[in-house]
Amino acid sequence: KTHFIVNGFHELKLVWNQVKKMSVLKRYLGAFFFYSMGVQTVMLCAIDFGIKVLKLEDQKLIITAVIIQFVAIAGAILISKLSAVIGNFKTLIVCVALWIVICISGYNISTEIQFYLLASLVGLIMGGIQSLSRSTYSKLLPETKDTASFFSFYDVTEKLSIVIGLFSFGFIEGITNDMRKSLLALIVFFIIGLLFLIAANISSNMKKQL
Repeated sequence: KTHFIVNGFHELKLVWNQVKKMSVLKRYLGAFFFYSMGVQTVMLCAIDFGIKVLKLEDQKLIITAVIIQFVAIAGAILISKLSAVIGNFKTLIVCVALWIVICISGYNISTEIQFYLLASLVGLIMGGIQSLSRSTYSKLLPETKDTASFFSFYDVTEKLSIVIGLFSFGFIEGITNDMRKSLLALIVFFIIGLLFLIAANISSNMKKQL
C-alpha cells in the first residue's frame, strides 16, 4: 500500500514539473484551484445556509435542491453554447464574476423567494462551470499518452480546494457566528481565481491556444 502511495505522489510530482513549464496551463490551474474553493463550498453549504440563516423547512429545502438540479441542466447547455461563441476563458471569467454576485446576494437575502431565485442562479452556473473547467483543462494538456496522471493531478487540485474552502467557511463561521460573513469571505477566493483566469486568457491569446 505504501508503495502505491509513493508512486502516486511521484506521478503527481512529474505532472507538476511539466505544468510549471506551461504558462497557460499553470495559470489556469491556479484559477481553477481558487475558484473551486468558492464553487464547491457554496454548493455543499447552500442547503445548510437555508436551514441556519433563513430557517427554511425540510420540504422547502428539498424543493430548492430539485430546482438547482433542473436549472443546472439548462445552465450546462447555455454555458456550452456561450463558450462556443466567446471562448472557454472568457466564459469562465463570466461564470466566476457571477459567483461573486451570488456571494454578495447571499449575504443580503432575507426572504424565501430570494433564496429560491439565488438557488436558481447557482444551478444555472453550477453545471456549466464544472463541465467547462474540465474541458478547458483537457484542451490545454500537452501531447502525452499519460493523460490519466494529468487528470489525477486535476482531481487532487479540486479535492484540496474543497478541503480548504470548507475549512475556511467553517472557521470564519465559528469566529463570527454568522454564516453570511463566511459566504461573503468566499469572494476573496473568486477574485483570486478571476485574476488568474484573466492572466491565463492573456497568455492564451498570445499563444493562440484557446
